[in-house]
Amino acid sequence: MNTENLFTIDRRFRGFLPVVVDVETGGFNARTDALLEIAAVVIDMDDEGRLIPGATESVHVKPFPGANLDPKALAFTGIDPDHPFRFAKTEKEALETIFKPVRQAVKAHNCKRAVLVGHNAFFDLGFINAAVERTGIKRNPFHPFSTFDTVSLAGLAYGETVLAKAAAAAGMEWDSAEAHSALYDTQKTAELFCIIVNRWRELTLLAGDSVPGSAIPAVPPTE
Repeated sequence: MNTENLFTIDRRFRGFLPVVVDVETGGFNARTDALLEIAAVVIDMDDEGRLIPGATESVHVKPFPGANLDPKALAFTGIDPDHPFRFAKTEKEALETIFKPVRQAVKAHNCKRAVLVGHNAFFDLGFINAAVERTGIKRNPFHPFSTFDTVSLAGLAYGETVLAKAAAAAGMEWDSAEAHSALYDTQKTAELFCIIVNRWRELTLLAGDSVPGSAIPAVPPTE
């Protein structure tokens, strides 16, 4: 059978493109607390139908005027908003930096829209949506409320909900010194998401079911 183009990411997720996002913030309230870092990893698919982390983008963000900066949150993330080498961008500039490659990837993969993948995805999407509202950006590539949450996926797959513990259960490397930066956490969340979805695909094949998102029937399991 000619398998060319049968494995495509738009078919796997009914026209949606998974994009892993992590934000670091000055607190827990998306409307009042500063957005300080954003990172995104576009999810891609190889020729065998396995998900792989794709292009990565990250940016430091200047607190919006009047934004709250909780000292406890800053101590947890280790972010100094006034550090001269952050080279931070305004919220609008930062969002456009993240959104541009996402829009390009959505178009390239023939998808309708991006869906945010996150570890506690509601938190990240809430800050993205609040920043979009503040800046008046019209072309937000992300679905306004649908997400893929790796907390739920990791709980199902490994019985773990903390990112570091889920990563360990998945056999991933984890550097605690790098954790809680948007870039590192996004890359690890992307890796975890791909491992879990790919493992589900393998189990589906072993069960003799058809491959999700593909016209190719599964090979029956060998006895």
